[in-house]
Amino acid sequence: MKSKIALVEDANTSEVLLAKNADKVTPIASITKLMTAIVVLDAKLPLEDVLTISNADRDRVMGTTSRLNVGWSLNRVDMLHLALMSSENRAAAALSRYYPGGRPAFIAAMNARAAELGMSNTHFVNPNGLTSENVSTAFDLLKLVQAAYQYPLIREFSTDRNYSVQIGRRILPYVNSNRLVGRPDWDIDVQKTGFINDSGHCVVMRVNADGRTLIMVFLDAIGKLTRFADAQRVRTQLALAQHK
Repeated sequence: MKSKIALVEDANTSEVLLAKNADKVTPIASITKLMTAIVVLDAKLPLEDVLTISNADRDRVMGTTSRLNVGWSLNRVDMLHLALMSSENRAAAALSRYYPGGRPAFIAAMNARAAELGMSNTHFVNPNGLTSENVSTAFDLLKLVQAAYQYPLIREFSTDRNYSVQIGRRILPYVNSNRLVGRPDWDIDVQKTGFINDSGHCVVMRVNADGRTLIMVFLDAIGKLTRFADAQRVRTQLALAQHK
């Protein structure tokens, strides 16, 4: 297991099958966007409302760029789709800004929902994870994945292989940030990837594998592929154990 933090649990029995530093508080990068999606959907705001990217949605902490330019507009459901599937940071930022009470109220709602879910070691300061101050533990993220699974749109959008949006005459194609999505040997119910330097490469997933449903959390991996390789290793080990 090469990820520095790992947790695998049977979703139906709550049996912990693997735990490595699972109670360590760590930055979670874009895994944040699962909570962002939950707060957006809980607010029951019209999905067809048009949101416009503004300067307030630019990343001034990490200095990352985006394919969504300031002044471009998409409806709320497309912003949500891009945030979950392709980890579009300005989309997540815009979703928070168009919340009743604005971004401060949105972040307060994120933290309130985390407390409600029993995520006692989790704290959010922004909606997209581009900060080392959005922190959690593998045990807390397991609760977040289970909560996210209850939302059909989060399941659909986070596991979509690709999606295109139209802005004026432009067609912008996006792909899923998780390379396991769409593979015939992987049946993923909900997932989210994440990366900033402080968090390492991360992924959380709820998957159906070899007759059981697993929640997988891999955090702080070095290299883009390690988290996915760890997931495959765990599947292989569990399948071998079942057939002994």
